[in-house]
Amino acid sequence: MKKTIKWSLAQKAELKWWENYLKGKDVDGYHVWKRAYWQKLLDLIARVCPPQPGMDVLDAGCGPAGIFMNLAQCNVDAVDPLVDEYEKNLPHFKRSNYPYTTFYSLPLEQYVANKQYDIIYCMNAINHVADINFSYDLLAKMVKPGGKLVVTIDAHNHGFFKHLFRTVPGDILHPHQYDLKEYEGFLTDRGFKMLKTDRLKQEFFFDHYMQVSEKEKEHGLNGLNG
Repeated sequence: MKKTIKWSLAQKAELKWWENYLKGKDVDGYHVWKRAYWQKLLDLIARVCPPQPGMDVLDAGCGPAGIFMNLAQCNVDAVDPLVDEYEKNLPHFKRSNYPYTTFYSLPLEQYVANKQYDIIYCMNAINHVADINFSYDLLAKMVKPGGKLVVTIDAHNHGFFKHLFRTVPGDILHPHQYDLKEYEGFLTDRGFKMLKTDRLKQEFFFDHYMQVSEKEKEHGLNGLNG
């Protein structure tokens, strides 16, 4: 994996953002709020992507308070390059609170799974990876045929600013700048069909979307080592 300067700066900024954001927040109160947030998103896509007891699930780019919090009925793996830093610096995250989850303190590009997953959630994380094409390839390979991939992204609303932010670091937390159509292409080009797209938040530069897609059973990305 090639770690770019832009990616490394984004990781440092991400940790600092979490430290500032959670500073002074009551741990239990924050957990209650965050679980309610994740449940709202899970309910929004429940018709097309319901997590079932015993499913193998990956939370890719889990952060310190990822959707793993609401998946106690599943067998969960959770990957994030800052997991160790979160546990060391944030009282709001302790691995021991989630015995059903195995955490890996790794960039997504370095994660090697020994299985495929029924559902992969990549929530507000694909913007942060070092190599976005490789990361989408990896996610695609790790989803079982017929399985689901749920991604949330910040998608550009204006072509001018999209190209400007690619040249000038106007958004240090997100090394990658794409619009909604381009994000859909990352999925459909890899043998996924779009099931649902929800706009979660509307702003000037970006809108925040959740995309749910299903891996087509005949696509050639079925093998983990392919």
